[in-house]
Amino acid sequence: MTLAAAHADTGDTAWLLAATALVLLMTPGLALFYGGMVRAKSVLNMLMMSFVSIALVTVVWLAAGYSLAFTDDLGGGLIGGLANAGMAHIGPSALHGTVPTLLFATFQLTFAVITAALISGAVADRTRFGAWLALVPVWTLLVYVPVTHWVWGPGGWIGAKLGALDFAGGLPVEITSGASGLALCLVLGPRLGFKKDAMRPHSLPMVMLGAGLLWFGWFGFNAGSALGANGLAAAAFLNTMAAGCTGLLGWLLVEQKRDGHPTTLGAASGAVAGLVAITPSCGTVSLLGALVVGLVAGVVCSYAVGWKFKLNFDDSLDVVGVHLVGGVIGTLLIGLFADKAMTGGPEGLFHGGGLALLGRQLVAVLAVAGYAFAVTYGLGRLLDRTMGLRASEDEERTGLDLTVHAETAYDHGVLGHGAPVAPVRKAESPA
Repeated sequence: MTLAAAHADTGDTAWLLAATALVLLMTPGLALFYGGMVRAKSVLNMLMMSFVSIALVTVVWLAAGYSLAFTDDLGGGLIGGLANAGMAHIGPSALHGTVPTLLFATFQLTFAVITAALISGAVADRTRFGAWLALVPVWTLLVYVPVTHWVWGPGGWIGAKLGALDFAGGLPVEITSGASGLALCLVLGPRLGFKKDAMRPHSLPMVMLGAGLLWFGWFGFNAGSALGANGLAAAAFLNTMAAGCTGLLGWLLVEQKRDGHPTTLGAASGAVAGLVAITPSCGTVSLLGALVVGLVAGVVCSYAVGWKFKLNFDDSLDVVGVHLVGGVIGTLLIGLFADKAMTGGPEGLFHGGGLALLGRQLVAVLAVAGYAFAVTYGLGRLLDRTMGLRASEDEERTGLDLTVHAETAYDHGVLGHGAPVAPVRKAESPA
């Protein structure tokens, strides 16, 4: 907690209140984005994995997550303490800079929520819902919270000691979710019919709506990270808009050249790729840098989503190809495009800063990706051996909506509450 002002600044507080609501909206937006991308038999399960993450992460964050991430370091820049566990000793008058500490904690909570929800896209169609309920809170405490402290916490080894830059979450949000998604893909194995059956999105309009809500919320995510209604927030806002646009255009250009036609799924995915990449760099690069960051992400990620077929890992909804790869791109390009006018100090290679910053960014990327992958892989293996992480073959073939939630998304009224679920015949073909 920082006591930098006698009273909260009303303008900064008002902006951060709005930004917090915008970031929270991103998780329902993600639910629609992912929900439209899966097949119709699993859309409700996909929505539920995002919505239940809101509740699970909120409880864990308020109980211990915020304190471990943002209280004074216990040593080595690795983790904070429990002085504010349960939000103890934080009253309405406590300040973090110019905003109430309670508001700052809530703003950071919304980051933790969507990070956990992002992982669900990598394991869609085949994960036991009960195992997901167990995974999310433990993963938040073991992966998200420590990395957040490393990057943004007092005395964190990446931000405060190494000096790597991350304005709004390329490391704790994008790279941790992408690396963790890859780990769980390997634990679970591919979906039935992977590389054989067409697994097309069941509702592209839903995908586009979800992408639009994500883009809208991303302004709170990035510009809100300035923690004030100021010029830095305005620059981050504009950079976010610019990178989303060039990411969209870059993806469509690749589709046109490679496939002969631009697609709506490509437009949505390209915008998200650009937004992912600009997240760490929106407060450190100029507008020109933001345009380049978005374009590079749109082009590279459009190819990266196909790596799963060559490397034989089933990243259901391209979390690895978009969030891990996009997060790495955005974090590393800070080392090339960081502008002193934005950072107030460190400069990238193209602004005369040499290779030092790029080296620090690379160290941070490797450390965070390696840590998130290793811990998540171990956690996934533990859950798989104890309670079972993967749904049964019959559940997967029938669809998790019916077998887990006893509901269907589009057959209204066919299955009432409490009605028994008919036995599944193994001969039934996938929807």
